[in-house]
Parts: sequence; structure tokens; C-alpha cells
Amino acid sequence: MKVGVKILAVCLCVATVTVVMVQAEDPYFHHVWNVTYGSASPLGVPQQVILINGQFPGPNLNSTSNNNVIVNVFNNLDEPFLITWNGIQHRKNSWQDGTAGTMCPIPPGKNFTYHFQPKDQIGSYFYYPTTAMHRAAGAFGGLRVNSRLLIPVPYADPEDDYTVLINDWYTKSHTQLKKFLDSGRTIGRPDGILINGKAGKGDGSDQPLFTLKQGKTYRVRICNVGLKTSLNFRIQNHKMKLVEMEGSHVLQNDYDSLDVHVGQCFGVIVTANQEPKDYYMVASTRFLKKALATTGLLRYEGGKGLASPQLPAAPVGWAWSLNQFRSFRWNLTASAARPNPQGSYHYGKINITRTIKLVNTQGKIDGKLRYALSGVSHTDPETPLKLAEYFGVADEVFKYDIISDNPTSDQIKNIKIEPNVLNITHRTFIEVVFENHEKSVQSWHLDGYSFFAVAVEPGTWTPEKRKNYNLLDAVSRHTVQVYPKCWAAILLTFDNCGMWNIRSENSERRYLGQQLYASVLSPEKSLRDEYNMPESSLQCGLVKDKPKINPYAGA
Repeated sequence: MKVGVKILAVCLCVATVTVVMVQAEDPYFHHVWNVTYGSASPLGVPQQVILINGQFPGPNLNSTSNNNVIVNVFNNLDEPFLITWNGIQHRKNSWQDGTAGTMCPIPPGKNFTYHFQPKDQIGSYFYYPTTAMHRAAGAFGGLRVNSRLLIPVPYADPEDDYTVLINDWYTKSHTQLKKFLDSGRTIGRPDGILINGKAGKGDGSDQPLFTLKQGKTYRVRICNVGLKTSLNFRIQNHKMKLVEMEGSHVLQNDYDSLDVHVGQCFGVIVTANQEPKDYYMVASTRFLKKALATTGLLRYEGGKGLASPQLPAAPVGWAWSLNQFRSFRWNLTASAARPNPQGSYHYGKINITRTIKLVNTQGKIDGKLRYALSGVSHTDPETPLKLAEYFGVADEVFKYDIISDNPTSDQIKNIKIEPNVLNITHRTFIEVVFENHEKSVQSWHLDGYSFFAVAVEPGTWTPEKRKNYNLLDAVSRHTVQVYPKCWAAILLTFDNCGMWNIRSENSERRYLGQQLYASVLSPEKSLRDEYNMPESSLQCGLVKDKPKINPYAGA
């Protein structure tokens, strides 16, 4: 039977997922998500959580490179709601990024349909809510992007593919935590740690989270989806072979444990090569005076015997963690989403056109705690920054480049609250330095891109430190940690037009201003560089009643 260009070839509906194949197009995967409040007891205390289709954590979103992912989100909460797809680059399409700078939130009782493609991407990611402190109540879940069948991966096909979400957890509600922050207080230390939404009892009564077959290998995707705490992950008696990190294949070293900082994801291969019985996965806090830990159970199929109560020890200190970071290397010969090897992109030979130093600080304004970057504590205006720019009213909403690329100590100390937007020239190769003068570990994320994390070092950054950069095989990723009294340098080409969030993955820091946006405009207003605003996009603030426009043309 001949199939025309617009005629459906396949339509498969399973629960809330619809797969539609259209000739000459990448396949479409349709999801319907109902976001509701519910009750759960992750730490043994009943509390309000946010569910997606009745699930806590939310459903795993399974995709393949270049798929069209359609997610119709119905907001049944009593307040506005947005979801971001952490690590998905949304090429030319920041309209789907799910941050307050790019989208109007979904009002209570309404719905919005996200449509995005993980274009030329593979790897392990997750999604979570960006509104208020909703992340503290749930609505997060795993997001995997598989390689296309024709693209080889540098390891044998595993028996199965498991997602492990680890996070700190608070027994106070998200509304109470938000009240703390609004009143100028910190949310304090977490009450416990979860693995896939549960805290293990560790007494032999836990049900297994995953089942293994003797001699088989398993892909395990580990993501720290928490609010503020770095975590160490390990599996009793089992090595983890690191194969992928935030969308990049890496050199395959074996690790006894991995430090996973907030917002980060690792993909490992685990071989079921031990005595067939039960074993614990362990997630524990790092860099806290009083450590918290939890367990999740792995069970060998047909195995006999309880897991040993003797848990593997956690590493100590941040120097160990820094050394582990230095062991991560890009796999130059492996193909990622495209047939060509990753190492065919020689980032170390490109001239830097601009250096931006971002210094994180905290202080008080009118007696209330605020966090800042280079002296500015960001606040989200009622009109999303991208919409203000698109409709030509940016000058009524924000100013570009209100922070210096190389801020002075006085600029850093004198914190002011206003929208913080960098104006980045399209296709420029830029060096961004995150400098951390504080005593806690920071974790930084950039939407819309991956970058080369070329160095994390103690002390203060100077241009002379570039001699220590890894200009050959630094991992291309979207999140980087900065240890106390240290700096981190990243390199990237800003070739993806849009409005992109640079944020602390520490939720209280982000909520209280430690974030900014990078505006990358198409100089020719060409559809080759950026899509027009979708017809379905919500409008609010100053542009609420403005008619839709299509300023970008040509391809």
C-alpha cells in the first residue's frame, strides 16, 4: 500500500502514549500528563506531593534522537505550573524550555502542549518543575534519549535499562519551604534521602527496585534530582563502568562510587557477576556535617540470601570528588547522535572571543536573604524575557548586560535585585568562568547547550590558569560543579538562538536570585536560526493581548 506524505503509517496507543509515524518525518510520540496533588510518605510521614498521572516520581520519558516528543500537560494544581527538560537543547526552540524567562506558566485548571525534539542528542536526563518550590514536592522523572539503531554505541546491548533518581527530601511541604524563602530564611538541611521516591528500611523487608539476571549487563542511569545536596551513589559488591555523562560517551573507567551533584546524570554499565542474592544500592550525602543515607534493593533472579547489612563506605572530603572529576574524559572515537566521532570537533583550537566571569555570592536586602551572580540577584518579571524581546517591548521589561564580564569586588558585594540578561552574539566562542568564594559546593547548569568543562581548580581564576585547561578530551555536558573556594571554566559556541537560563541547580539559590539568562538573537531574523513563537504558546504580562506575530522568515 502506498502511503502519502501526510497519511498515517502507524498509530499505536498505549495508556497515555501515542506513537505516530509519518513518511519522511521523524516519529511523533504523544503523551498526556495530568498533574495533581496527592499524598505519599517517602520518609514515613504522610505529606502532600505532586503526582503526574498518579505517579511519584513521575513517569519515565523514553525517546530516541530526533523524535518529536509531544507532552500535553494538564495543570490540576491550585497555582501556575511549568516543567523544564533538564539537558534537552531545544535547538532553535527556547519556546519549549519551561523556564520563567521563556514561557508563561500554565494557569490552574488549564493545559499546555509541549513539542520538542532531542535533535542530535543521546543520553540520560530528567525533567522537573521550575515554578515556585514545586520541585520539593515531586513532578520530576527520568528522561532518556536512545541512540538511533544505525548509530553504534561503544558497549554491548544491555539486558535492560534502569533509571535511578536520587535526591534529598524534606518533610515540610513545598508551600512551607517557599514561605521560608519568601521570608528571607534558608530551607535548612534535608530530612532524608530517596531512591526513586523511596527510603529503604534496610531490614530485609524492602521490595526490590530492580531485578538482575546472573551474568547479564544492565544500563543504569543515575540522576540527582534533589534540591541542594551533592550525593554519592554506590552498589554493594558491584563496580560501575561509566559509559555516558549528560549526553556524551566517555572513556570507560570502573568506579566503586560516583559523586553526583545536583542536576547531574551519569550512565553506567553494571554486570550481574556476584553471588545471586540481594544487594543494596546506597545514596548518601556529601559535604554535610551529619551524613544522611538511604538504600534501594537489587535482587538477583532466583537468588537466595538477604543483602549484607555492611554497607560500602562513602568517600570523605571534596578533594576526592575533584580528583574523580579529573578522571572523566570524552570518548573521542565513539559516535554520539551522529555517525561522526565525537572527537572530530576540535574545540581546543577555537579562539575565545569573550570571557565572562560569574561570581556567586549571598547577602541580605531589607533583612532578607538573597543569592546573586556578579552582584545581581535575578527576579522574574511578569512578562517572560523571551516574549518581551520577541514582541519588541524588552526595554520596558529588562536591560541587557547589567553585570560586568569581569566584576570588581565592590560590584560583587553590592547586591541589587533585577532581571539579569546577558546579550550574547550568535555563533561566538565564549569562555565562562564560575568563581565560588563560598564554603559550599555549587552546581551550575546551562539550558540550550552542552559545554566543555575544561577545568575545576582551587583558588581564584586568572588568564594564566588557561594553561591547565583540558583542550583535548574534556566532557561535553550541561552541568558543572564548583567546589568551595574554587573556580570552574567552560567553553562553548553560542550557536543556538533563544533565551537560555544559566542557573544554580541548588533550588533555594535559584529561587532567591542565583540565575540569569543568555539572550542569543538571530541577526538576520531567519528561520534557519530560530523558530517563530508557536501558535499554541501562552501569552501573559505586557504581551497578554497582543496578536501573534511571525518576524522570522526564510530558511
